[in-house]
Amino acid sequence: MKLKALNLAILGAVTLGAASVSSTAAAEVKVAGSAAVANMYLWRGVDLSNGSPAVSGDIVVSAGGAYAGVWGSSGDDSNGQEYDLFVGYGKEFGDFSFDVSVWNYLYPSSSETEVLVDDDGNVVLDDEGEEVYVSADNSLDDFGGLSEVIVTLGYGPVSFSYYDNIAGDSGYEYYTLGGGFGAFSATLGYHDFEDPSGQDWDSDFAHLDLGYAYNDNLSFTLSQVIDSDEEAGVDEDLKFVVSYGLNFDL
Repeated sequence: MKLKALNLAILGAVTLGAASVSSTAAAEVKVAGSAAVANMYLWRGVDLSNGSPAVSGDIVVSAGGAYAGVWGSSGDDSNGQEYDLFVGYGKEFGDFSFDVSVWNYLYPSSSETEVLVDDDGNVVLDDEGEEVYVSADNSLDDFGGLSEVIVTLGYGPVSFSYYDNIAGDSGYEYYTLGGGFGAFSATLGYHDFEDPSGQDWDSDFAHLDLGYAYNDNLSFTLSQVIDSDEEAGVDEDLKFVVSYGLNFDL
């Protein structure tokens, strides 16, 4: 069912984009790319690289509001290198804007095993006190294994985005409310998890990111988790990110 939803979402995004391109007499096809390096991989308020530097880049083909591309990163501390495939369509009408896209996340080097835990969530140990590993139900290296639909609505400098997993982690949604004011920006993000039955604490948490773009290449971000239960184990340390990037046309 989830993969069917993914196929329908991709078909819808491609159809919408194709309709826009065909309605434009001579839609100009643009190919652009970017490359960046940062002191950490900050993802939705979480340091996925565990304090290690991260390198990322993308290539995007666009025409008439439709776009498609690939984004890659040196990866996070758990799943290794990351490659994202995406297709979408966006448009502006005066101060209003919207964007709809489908993203597929791939981790080719993700682990094929995982630690065995019991029904109470405790790690199972063998007779020598070592962790027991079992084969993981790993779909992170399969196309369509972990995918999201992202819908963004904007008015002037303010935007709202909704992220919904349509394949993979089906019990997870994410929301952001952000705005840009000159060189400064602010983003409030909220992780919404579907907690298992009987869990007496909340996995959901919120974070606030404050950004400053010194110029077109150099930017700084402060990120702070502002609401989470202690049992969720979310790192609540203030994170400071320095990023340097380059944009180019192909």
